[in-house]
Amino acid sequence: MTPQEMDKRIVRYGELKPCKTAFIDAHTPGSDQKENFTIIGGGVSESPDQHVHIGIPHGFNIGAAGQPPKCRNSLHSHRTAEVFFVFSGRWRFFWGRWGTAGEVVLEEGDIFNIPTGIFRGFENIGTDYGMIMAILGGDDAGGGVIWAPQVIEDAKDHGLVLGANGKLYDSKKGQALPDGIDPMPILSEDELKQFPEPATADVVPNFVARYWDLVALADREPAKVIGETGKLRDKPGFEVDLITRGSASETMHSHDRPSVLMPVKGHWRVDWEGGSAVLAPGDTMSVPETIAHRALPSMTGEAALYHVVSTGDPAGLTWVPK
Repeated sequence: MTPQEMDKRIVRYGELKPCKTAFIDAHTPGSDQKENFTIIGGGVSESPDQHVHIGIPHGFNIGAAGQPPKCRNSLHSHRTAEVFFVFSGRWRFFWGRWGTAGEVVLEEGDIFNIPTGIFRGFENIGTDYGMIMAILGGDDAGGGVIWAPQVIEDAKDHGLVLGANGKLYDSKKGQALPDGIDPMPILSEDELKQFPEPATADVVPNFVARYWDLVALADREPAKVIGETGKLRDKPGFEVDLITRGSASETMHSHDRPSVLMPVKGHWRVDWEGGSAVLAPGDTMSVPETIAHRALPSMTGEAALYHVVSTGDPAGLTWVPK
């Protein structure tokens, strides 16, 4: 593959195209300054304004959320896995029907395999604009987002209505639900009872991995972060490894499915049959299946990157209520 062809599979952090109207809470005070990014795959955006950087199916989606301080993402749920790692800033994640069942604060590089099937939200509690990168299970990301009832009600008060077809309609732009399209139904009390409310003590040990712990584990070989044998044992349809300077290998290798490289720290030179490229923190690179490649730090100093590859497993539930 030529460098020109591969360049189309690299999304530079500085070239990310945000969407400020991606979801139903885009006008709701406290959530109206969010920027959403769809990097790989179709994502779960409810807006036609969302730009997709790489539409090639990978078995999972890669996205990102950028938010200024005190901005939050409203309570929602997914039918498949949602994994975040903090690229910049300080973030509070919270979950439960009202967001009060539990919470955890994550710093740069920390990763959270949020249990599927629970309502979750997050907010930037740092002092500057922050970014979190997201991995969503499945090529269709589970068919969209399930919103807590109060989020839908609040959005209606600020001009946004979500149709049962999964699309947003903005009354501030003169839009209305088309004929034959009903509003997205609000979950009933019986349906809401099916959403677990795990305590923090149940979630953090099993679903959160701290960056510096992973760096220590990856001193000689890549640390399996998420996978059947990972620090966070799960089979969400993909595996995540952390690779550092000490565990980067000069040996060329390939996968039978596309893989994704996402630097957290340092600059990385990726070599493949046909060329090479240098990735900086925040960049995302999709390596085609069967292409032999390797990733090595290209400068001195701290160096770490997350590596994601599909396993072909069903992108199913990760949280099973006790």
